[in-house]
Amino acid sequence: MSKLWYLENVNLFKILCPHKYGAYKDCHNFHNYNKLDYVYFEKDASNKVFLIDKGKVKIGYYTEEGKEIIKSILGKGELFGEKAILGEDKRNEFAQSIDNQTSICAIGIETLHELMRDNQTFTLKIYKFISFRIQKLERRLQLLLFKDTKTRLLDFLDELCEDYGVCCEETGKMKAEHPYTQKDIANLIGSSRPTLNLLMNELKEEGLIDFKGKHLFFLKKSA
Repeated sequence: MSKLWYLENVNLFKILCPHKYGAYKDCHNFHNYNKLDYVYFEKDASNKVFLIDKGKVKIGYYTEEGKEIIKSILGKGELFGEKAILGEDKRNEFAQSIDNQTSICAIGIETLHELMRDNQTFTLKIYKFISFRIQKLERRLQLLLFKDTKTRLLDFLDELCEDYGVCCEETGKMKAEHPYTQKDIANLIGSSRPTLNLLMNELKEEGLIDFKGKHLFFLKKSA
C-alpha cells in the first residue's frame, strides 16, 4: 500500500485546487515556470500555498556556508508552502522549479482558510497531509544523521517501491516508474552522484534491484 494514505490514491491537486469550488474560481491563478526558476526564496512573505499541476519542484535551504540542502522533490498533484497554513510569516526554505514546463496553482492563505472553514473533509485532508509531511521529513533527518549512505539509499528505494511500485504480471516482481533523476536521488539521500552510481551497481550485483532510465525493478527485499 502507498504511504500516501492521506490522499487515498487521489491527486491532491484535483481535491484542493479552488477551481473545483464555484465561489473561488476567479480568485486564483496558474503560474508557469521554467527550469531553475524560483517560486519563492527564503525570507519571502509566507502568504500562499502552492499546488503543482505539472512539472517538478524542489524544496530546500542553504547553510551558512552556502551549501544547498534538499528537503524534498515534489511532482504533479502535490502541495508545498503549507507552513503558511500554520501561521508562518516568512519562508525558511526556497522552492525552485526543476522542470522546463512547471505549472503551479497559487492559493492565497485567506482563500485557503475560507475553504477549510466551509469544508470539513477538505480541512481533514489538509491536516493529514501536513502531519504526514512532518513525519517523512523527521525520518529523513534521522537517516541523514545516524545511518550510512547505503542504508539511506535502501530506505529511499523502499519509499519508491511503496509510492510508485506496481506488480509486473510477467515476473511477479515489483517495478516502479519514478520521476527522479540521479542528481535528485543523490541530493535527497545526502550523497554524490558518483557514490550513488557505485551503490546502485552494487545493489544490482547483489541481485536486489535492476534499473533502466527511470524504471526501477525490485528483484527481492533487502535484508
